[in-house]
Amino acid sequence: MKVATRFSHSIPKLVCPEGENGLLISTKYLNKILKVDVETRTMTVESGVTLQQLINEAAKVGLALPYAPYWWGLTIGGLMGTGAHGSTLRGKGSAVHDYVVELRIVRPAGPEDGYAMVENLNEQHEDLNAAKVSLGVLGVISQITLKLEPLFKRSITYVAKDDSDLGGQVVAFGDAHEFADITWYPSQHKAIYRVDDRVPINTSGNGLYDFIPFRPTPSLASVFIRTTEEIQESTNDANGKCIVASTASNTLITAAYGLTNNGIIFTGYPIIGFQNRLQSSGSCLDSLQDALITTCAWDPRMKGLFFHQTTFSIRLSFVKSFIEDVQKLVELEPKGLCVLGLYNGMLMRYVTASSAYLGHQENALDIDITYYRSKDPMTPRLYEDILEEVEQLGIFKYGGLPHWGKNRNLAFEGAIKKYKSAEYFLRVKEKYDLDGLFSSTWTDQVLGLKDGVTILKDGCALEGLCICLQDSHCNPSKGYYCRPGKVYKEARVCTNLK
Repeated sequence: MKVATRFSHSIPKLVCPEGENGLLISTKYLNKILKVDVETRTMTVESGVTLQQLINEAAKVGLALPYAPYWWGLTIGGLMGTGAHGSTLRGKGSAVHDYVVELRIVRPAGPEDGYAMVENLNEQHEDLNAAKVSLGVLGVISQITLKLEPLFKRSITYVAKDDSDLGGQVVAFGDAHEFADITWYPSQHKAIYRVDDRVPINTSGNGLYDFIPFRPTPSLASVFIRTTEEIQESTNDANGKCIVASTASNTLITAAYGLTNNGIIFTGYPIIGFQNRLQSSGSCLDSLQDALITTCAWDPRMKGLFFHQTTFSIRLSFVKSFIEDVQKLVELEPKGLCVLGLYNGMLMRYVTASSAYLGHQENALDIDITYYRSKDPMTPRLYEDILEEVEQLGIFKYGGLPHWGKNRNLAFEGAIKKYKSAEYFLRVKEKYDLDGLFSSTWTDQVLGLKDGVTILKDGCALEGLCICLQDSHCNPSKGYYCRPGKVYKEARVCTNLK
């Protein structure tokens, strides 16, 4: 059994039931705000409530969730299950689950208990840290109580800089600004710094952030963009891709990424507004029922965008070296990372250590990379080897933690060993679901209970799925890493980054 939401599911197979006999449990109608307590600043919601609902309802009574994902088309249960987060190094933490003070979870039980039990977990309960980021394998989270803050205002300014000193600036920048993030375009040698902080509530301004890629998009435009990219891929048109990427990123920068000073037009920085109007967006979910004339750009009903995401977090002390390694790759192949410009660059957000057993283990920088994906798993991507070198640098050389709701199987290979409290999580899993009714072969593999996250078959290297032919080929301590790329379709080979 797996729990599904009303909108979509994560990129990995977290919600895929086993074989043909599995069941999906929908939280579509678990969509109610149950209680708002202004005095204690808490809100209790059902797990199918969306982030958009939570933000809007909290604002009506003068409350706010301080840090949250930038896309609001997520349910509270879903974003908790995958550890979704915003960007900060302050407060109780960057992830939504860090603000959970109580939750209710329905778990399997024996016939003597009617085959189900309801567990109510508060901050004093030893199992809460397992349930905060559960990957859906403990049962069904039905209710969540969150600790909120009084509604406040923020001031946002985007500053474009050359990336020559990016590695040396990253940590200090995150310390200096509460909601800082950085969007990096490596092939364009450009970084966009988000200067974002709280300001007094009486500061003038009613800004709005309606992020352009999350707005309703004409379906024909999405189809045209995808068709153009497929042609560029099939003809190895790297120059064309770089030109389109530069145009796309410059357009976003000029348009302030969708920020407006008053909800209508952008007249200049800084953008000042209330937290609920700036923290998250996704207006394409509320687009008109217009026979698909406009949709979210990736709507599967149209032949629009089709992409993959690789996301990992690297401890802050390693970030400078990681960035310098990526810059070396750009020197070797200047066009190799142009594709990132088509998908809003490399988004870098700040994340904090969490008490959740499967949450972030320390303060880190989250690297979020979105890129073109072929509909044919046997067709290699243009410069696939370069982008996968970046993936392996982050995950293997620098020991990055995978985002549970994104990534290819490669990122989860041995990942559970990076969590110091994984053993405690597995104990709770066994207690809550001894028969594994909410587990699958894939989740067991990811949690280290079974072998086989990586497989060996034709084309596996193109999806980051297969293993090296010989263990001796890979020696991370000496800088050797698997490098699957467009040349290698049957199995990974290794290369020396140097």
